Amino acid sequence: MGEAEIEGAVALARRPMWKQVVDFPLVTMVFAFTIVLLFAGLVSGLAEIALRQTDIPRQSLITAVIAAAAMVLIYKTVIARLGEQPRDDLSGPGALRQTVGGLAIGFALFSVIVGAAALLGVYQVGGTGDASFLFVALIADGLFPAVSEELLFRGILFRWLEELGGSWAALLISSALFGFSHWWNPNATLVSSVGISLEAGLLLGGAYMLTRKLWVPMGLHAAWNITQGEIYGIPVSGKPVHGLIQSRLQGPEILTGGGFGLEASLIAIVIATAFGVYLIVRAARAGEIVRPWWVRRRLALASGD
Repeated sequence: MGEAEIEGAVALARRPMWKQVVDFPLVTMVFAFTIVLLFAGLVSGLAEIALRQTDIPRQSLITAVIAAAAMVLIYKTVIARLGEQPRDDLSGPGALRQTVGGLAIGFALFSVIVGAAALLGVYQVGGTGDASFLFVALIADGLFPAVSEELLFRGILFRWLEELGGSWAALLISSALFGFSHWWNPNATLVSSVGISLEAGLLLGGAYMLTRKLWVPMGLHAAWNITQGEIYGIPVSGKPVHGLIQSRLQGPEILTGGGFGLEASLIAIVIATAFGVYLIVRAARAGEIVRPWWVRRRLALASGD
C-alpha cells in the first residue's frame, strides 16, 4: 500500500460517521443495483406503454434499446459518483479501441471453441442460414445483454464487492452470481450454471480487472453471444437461434453441452476458463489486485497513529 493510498485511506477513515455508513461498499452496492433496475424498468415500461399506441414494428427491440440507454444514463449520472472512491468505468479515452478489442477477443475465443468441437466431431454444419434475423439478434443477443449484464455484474457487483472483500472475493462471488443467474434459462442445469460461472464469470471479471473499464467486457460479452448464436447457429445459454450457419451438436453431452449449447460443454469450460485465468494473471502482475476493506482500513489507522 503506497503512501498516497495510506493518506487517502486515513482521510476516508476520519469522515463523519453518517458518511462512512452511506459510503460503506455493501450499502452503496445495494443502492446502486436497486436504482439502476428501478430506473431502467420505469423508463422501459413507459416506452412500452407509449409504443403500444403506435404501429411501429419490433417494439420489444426498441424497448430493449431504450432500457440499455437508460441504464447507461443512470450509471453515468448517478452510479459513477457513488462510494468512497467515485469513478466512471464507462469513460474514455480508448473506449472505441477497447470495445473493438473485446469484440475481437469474443469472436476469436468462441471460434476456437467451435473449431475444437468440430475437430472432436460434435459440431456439424448442415447448411447455410439467412441474415434476415441478424439486426434483431444483434440487439437481443448482443447489445442488450452486454450492456445490462456488464453494468450490473461488473460495474456494480464486482466493483463494490471488491472494495469490501478485495479482488479475489469479488471475482469468486460475482462469477458465481453471474453463472447462477442463468439457472432459469431454457435447458439450464447445474453443470451449465457452474460452467458459466467459470468460463464467463472469470473471463469477464478478468477483463474488467485488467482494464478497470467496462468496454472490453461489454465487447467480449456481445461478440461471445453473437458469434455462437448468429454466426455458428449454436443455442445461446439454452435459447434457440437461427444462425448464418445451420448446425447441430451431436455426441456425448459433456462435449455438446446438451440443450443448453456449447457453453455447458467441457470444451468451452476448459478453453474460456484458461483464457480467463490468463487475464487474471496479467491483472495481478499489473498490480490490479485490491486488498480487502478491513486490511486497507487497518493499515490506514495504523499509519495515522
